[in-house]
Amino acid sequence: MSDKSPSKVHQPNALVNETSPYLLQHAYNPVEWRPWNEETLQLAKDANKPILVSIGYSACHWCHVMEHESFEDESVAEIMNDSFVCIKVDREERPDVDQLYMSAAQLITGGGGWPLNCFAFPDGRPFYAGTYFPKDKWMQLMQRIAEEWETNRTELDTYATKLLRGIKASSSIDRVEGFIGNSVNVLDLVAQSVHKWSESFDHEYGGTNRAPKFPLPNNYQFLLNWAIETQNQPVLDYVHFTLKKVARGGIYDQIGGGFSRYAVDNQWKVPHFEKMLYDNGQLLSVYAAAFQHSPNDEYLRLIEQTATFLIEELKDSSGLFYSAYDADSEGVEGKYYVWTAVEFDHLFEEDSELAKSYFGINARGYWEHENFILCRTDDQTILDEFKIDQKRLNDKVTAFTKVLIKERFKRVLPGLDDKCLTSWNALAVSGFASIYQATKQEAYKAQAIATLNALLTHQLKKDGSLWHSYKNGVSTIQGFLEDYALVVQALLDVYEITYDESFAVKAKELMDYTINHFYQESTMMFQFTSHQSKDLVAKQTDYFDNVIPSSNSTMCRNLFRLSHLFLEVKYRSIGLEMIDLIAPRVVQYGSGFSNWMLAMLQAFGNAQEVVIVGEESMNYADALEKQLTGSVSIIAGSETSSLPVFEGRYKVGKTLVYVCQHNMCLEPVDSIEEALKLLA
Repeated sequence: MSDKSPSKVHQPNALVNETSPYLLQHAYNPVEWRPWNEETLQLAKDANKPILVSIGYSACHWCHVMEHESFEDESVAEIMNDSFVCIKVDREERPDVDQLYMSAAQLITGGGGWPLNCFAFPDGRPFYAGTYFPKDKWMQLMQRIAEEWETNRTELDTYATKLLRGIKASSSIDRVEGFIGNSVNVLDLVAQSVHKWSESFDHEYGGTNRAPKFPLPNNYQFLLNWAIETQNQPVLDYVHFTLKKVARGGIYDQIGGGFSRYAVDNQWKVPHFEKMLYDNGQLLSVYAAAFQHSPNDEYLRLIEQTATFLIEELKDSSGLFYSAYDADSEGVEGKYYVWTAVEFDHLFEEDSELAKSYFGINARGYWEHENFILCRTDDQTILDEFKIDQKRLNDKVTAFTKVLIKERFKRVLPGLDDKCLTSWNALAVSGFASIYQATKQEAYKAQAIATLNALLTHQLKKDGSLWHSYKNGVSTIQGFLEDYALVVQALLDVYEITYDESFAVKAKELMDYTINHFYQESTMMFQFTSHQSKDLVAKQTDYFDNVIPSSNSTMCRNLFRLSHLFLEVKYRSIGLEMIDLIAPRVVQYGSGFSNWMLAMLQAFGNAQEVVIVGEESMNYADALEKQLTGSVSIIAGSETSSLPVFEGRYKVGKTLVYVCQHNMCLEPVDSIEEALKLLA
C-alpha cells in the first residue's frame, strides 16, 4: 500500500467506510468510488449508466501508478464521475468478482493483470476490459466508451451477451466421452504430462524457460512427490536444483526471510518486491518436503528465517496473519530491500569483502543506480575464495545478518496490507504443520494449532459457514470455495501432527457443508461461490491450478483424505468423478494441473497409509516418521479413538500397525520392523 498522500485533500468517497487497505487508499480520490454491492449496482441501473469496475490489490505497483496518474487527477475524475458509476474492488477480498472480469479481459485482449479495468452494463455484463492505461489513453478510452454507450448501446448489449456466454463456457468442463479413470491410464497421462512439461525446464537457472518467473509452489510440490514415487532421478535433481536457485536469488529475502511474489528476470534475481502470505505459506510446505527428502543446512536456514518473518512481521494480535507487504517504500519500488557497496564497507569494515561476496554486492547482485539486490552463491564458492571453514562462515553470516537487519529496520517499512484472509491463513497453517513434520520443532506445531484455532474462533460462524476476511475484530464477506477447501486441508494437516480427532471431525463438518452449498451434481464440480450468492451475472468454476492451487483440486484431495478417515464411499466417488473430468486435460498443460495430478497420485499411485492403534500408537508413529520419506501418511489412535478408520481395530494390550493403500489394508503387524518390511 502506498504511503503517499494526494496533493489536494478531497471529501471522502463511499470507500471511507471499508476495511480493505486497498479500498481505503482510494477513499480520498476525486473519483466517486463505490464498493461492489447490490446497492451500487442498483444505483447504476437507476442512473442508466455503465459501471466501471477497477480491480487491484494493495501490493500492486502498477495499481499505485495508475492511481497517481489518473485517479488522483481532477480532469480524469470528472469524466469518470460524469459517465460511469465507478466501483473499486480489492481482488483479494472479492476473488469472485476478479475471476469474472479477468475472464472477460482474457477473452477480449488475450491477456490480463492488475490493475484490471472493466466496463459493464449495470447488471454486471462486461463489454470491454483492459489493464493499466496511461492517463491520456485512459481518458480517450473513457470518452470513446461513453459515446458508444449513448449511440451504439444495442450493439454493446449484443456483444455483452455473447461475451457472457464465452465467460460461462470458459469455466465449464465437458466430460471426455468414454474416459473412466484407472491406475493405468491416469498414471500414464500424468507421466506424459511431466515428460511434455520437462521440455520447458530451465536447467541453467531452475524453473521454466521464461521471464518473469513465479515460484508456483504447487508445481514443485507435485514434481517432488512424483519423482520420489516413480524414482525419477532427473526430475528429482531438477526440483532440488530449482529450489536452491530460488533460495539463493533476490526473490528470497536473504536476511529477513520470506519470498517476493515473482522475479522479473529468468535468474530469480530481480524480484517484484511485494511479499504475499499465500506464497510464503506454500513455500514453507515445499521446502519442508524438500528438507525431509534431502536434509541440509540451507533448507533448514530458509525454513527458520521464513517462519520467523511470518511470526514477527505478519502476525496480528488476533493470532491471524496479515496479507502482504507492498513492493514500494516511500513511493520507490524495492527501496527497503536494496543496498549499496558503500553501506557494506561502512557496516563491515575489514569483513566487507567477505560480506559483499557472500551477499552478492558485486556483478552478480547489481541492479540499478548503484543499488544491489542481495543474492547468494553456494557456500563452497565462498569457502574456497576466502580459505575459511564452514563453521567460521556460518558464524560470520549470522553476525552479518544481525547487523543488516538492525540497519534495515531504521528504514521506512513498505506498506502493510493488514486484512487477514481465511484462505491464505489456512495456507500458513499447512505451512507450519509441514515444517513441524520436517524439523520436529515444537514451536512450529504450536503455531499451526494457534493459527488454526484463531481461524475457527474468528471466521467460523454458528451455522457452519466461513467468513472470508477479518480486520480489527470484524469479520466480513461470505466465504468462497477457496476458504472452505484450504481450511479443510489445514484441519487435516493439523490432525496429522496432533492426532486430535476434533480437527478431523471439524474437517468433515466443513466438507459436508461445502458439498451442500457449493457442489453441483450436474457438472460434478464445486462452484466458487455458494448457491445462495446472487450478485454476479456468472458463477465461475475454479479448476486451473495457479499460484494458489484451484479450489476444486484442493477439494478433490480433501475428499480422498476424508474418505480414508471416515470410510465414506461418497467422498471417494465424488473425487473420482472429478478426476475423470480433468485427467484427459493434464498432458498439454502440466503446470496448470499440478495439484490435480497430486490428487491422481492419491487416488491411483503408490501412496501408502499407515493406521496405528493401541497404547503405544504415538511412540510407534514417531518411530516410523523418522524412518519414512515419500508418499506415506501415518495416523495413530488409542482405545478411545472414535474415527471410523480405527473402528474394530483396537486389541487390548497390543499396538497394531495396518499398512493400507486406497482404503484397503493388509493384515496388521505389531512391530516397527515388520511394518517397515511391508512398506518397503
